[in-house]
Amino acid sequence: MDFTKLIAMFENNGLFFARADMLGDPFEGSYARANEKLRPEMYAEDCKRLNIPIEKWLEGFKWVGGYNKWHRQWMMINCWHMNKFESAAMWTLYTSTNESICIQTTYNKLVNCLPESVYIGEVQYIDYSKVWMPEGNLFAPYMHKRKSFDHEHEVRAISDQSPKGPLPMESGKIPPEFGVWIIVNLHELIERIYIAPSSPNWFRDLVEKTSLRYDFRLKVIKSSLAEEPFF
Repeated sequence: MDFTKLIAMFENNGLFFARADMLGDPFEGSYARANEKLRPEMYAEDCKRLNIPIEKWLEGFKWVGGYNKWHRQWMMINCWHMNKFESAAMWTLYTSTNESICIQTTYNKLVNCLPESVYIGEVQYIDYSKVWMPEGNLFAPYMHKRKSFDHEHEVRAISDQSPKGPLPMESGKIPPEFGVWIIVNLHELIERIYIAPSSPNWFRDLVEKTSLRYDFRLKVIKSSLAEEPFF
């Protein structure tokens, strides 16, 4: 992330969860096209057991689709890259300046720092044209992405902020403009801060001094991608 986002984390003492419909992927919260093709087969036994025509059963999915499209503006997502090594692609794709940073934690620490109401898990990357995506769980469409994104190795924390009640779509409530901040214990969460491989030397000093102002005695490390090659 850019350095300013680190400051925002310190100021808000938490993690920012962005609205799913503003993450830049129009497929966020959608089901696989394979679901549309396979539903008659997948629900045939249920329809037979309940003595409901399959056509009537499938008709109900039109309302479900509309609800899911409305609901994604209320699904707030905090995204992480999980890997044993640094990713050059992540630095390039998700930072816009040389003065950028990466915070490092562990999966267990992230789980322990978040409220129990927050859902967390690894994203599964599938072929939307062929693979059935599980239905009946509101989080499932947000825990699957197209194969084109599998370089992200993403872990997601998701908070459902939708209005509660029998008719949430008719509540008239407006979602947060961009997302919500969820307070967490950043001192327990953050293990290290890495700075971009192309960052100048003064930037590490700035990150260390800024961290100390917020009472974070964190190890600030320059990305190993900046190391000199050996010939």
